[in-house]
Order: sequence, then C-alpha cells, then structure tokens
Amino acid sequence: MSPASFPARPSRRGLLAAAGSLPAALLLGACGTDTSDRYESGYVSGDGVATEIAAADRAEPLEFSGTTYEGEEFAAADQRGTVLVLNVWYASCPPCRKEAPDLQALHEEFAEQDVHFLGINVRDAAGPAQAFEETYGITYPSLPDTDAEIMYALRGQVAPNAVPSTLVLDREGRVAARISGAADPSVLRAMIDTVVAE
Repeated sequence: MSPASFPARPSRRGLLAAAGSLPAALLLGACGTDTSDRYESGYVSGDGVATEIAAADRAEPLEFSGTTYEGEEFAAADQRGTVLVLNVWYASCPPCRKEAPDLQALHEEFAEQDVHFLGINVRDAAGPAQAFEETYGITYPSLPDTDAEIMYALRGQVAPNAVPSTLVLDREGRVAARISGAADPSVLRAMIDTVVAE
C-alpha cells in the first residue's frame, strides 16, 4: 500500500485548534439549525408568529409546577378557572427586555378580569432574574426552569429556542393562543380578550 493511502497524522497544533473551535461550534449548534431571519443568537426575534387555537381544537391542559424566585409554590392545576398568560424569557435576551414593559402593562390592565401572568425563566439564577424584574417593574411571578422541566411540559407548544414566547391558557388550562417571539401588545391584548370572553 502506498503512503498516500494513509491519512495524514494531525499535528498537535491542529488538534488544539480543532479543540478550541469545538465550544464555538457547540454554541452555534445550540442556537438551532433554522437560519431564517427570525432566528438570532438563540432566540426568535420580534417578527414571530402569532397563532390562535379554536376551543374545539385545543390540546389537553398543561400540567407543571415549580417554586417562584420569591419562594412561593405554583401549580398550573391551581389556576383552573382563570386565564393564565405564560411568558418564556431570560434576562439577557434583547426581545425579552423590549417586551417586558408591555407585559407588565397588560398584567395590570387585566388584573381585575381574573387574568394571571407568569414568567418561565429558562436560564437565570435568582439574582439576574430579580434584577431584571426590578429594572422593568415586573410584579407578576416567574418560575426558574434552568433544568427545562417546565419547557418539557410545554413541548409541542413552545419551540426550545423560541425565547421569548408567550402562551395564553384558557380557563381549563389549555393553550388557546401563542406568540413565538416578542409579543406585540395589541396582538396579545386581542388574544387575551378573546379567551376572557369565552
């Protein structure tokens, strides 16, 4: 067999360069493989898709629970009979920062109509999450979900890299509407109005 039939042995420098590029490749891979202009840096940008689901077509109620950053226990089952708005976010996500004041304003607007808001934070420890809430005046609770247990419960409703995302649950706990990407407040308001009127 001729020497040309054997692969060249990589140099130590080549191996180190390849190893150094591995974290960058893994990071880029974690951002998803969709290269459309809706995806940037691991989140869906503000031109996300909004979907409403007719009552007859809604799936089973979502079941999840957790402990808020303030130490309060939360269970989705305890919210039956109310409309629940879920927002998936993390502190360093630019569209999450952009939509935060609008979400707080809608939380205040619908508070007397038995509409509750809940954040699902997929990345942050208590310090960064609570600093974000203080900066943007967020008064509704958030559940940490760094182990992705809640996101697993939301599978099929929220894409893993679609942060931010917002879900509107009907009084039975079923997903009635969703927004992938930063929520347009007028669109989200109309979605909530529709579910409240049911």
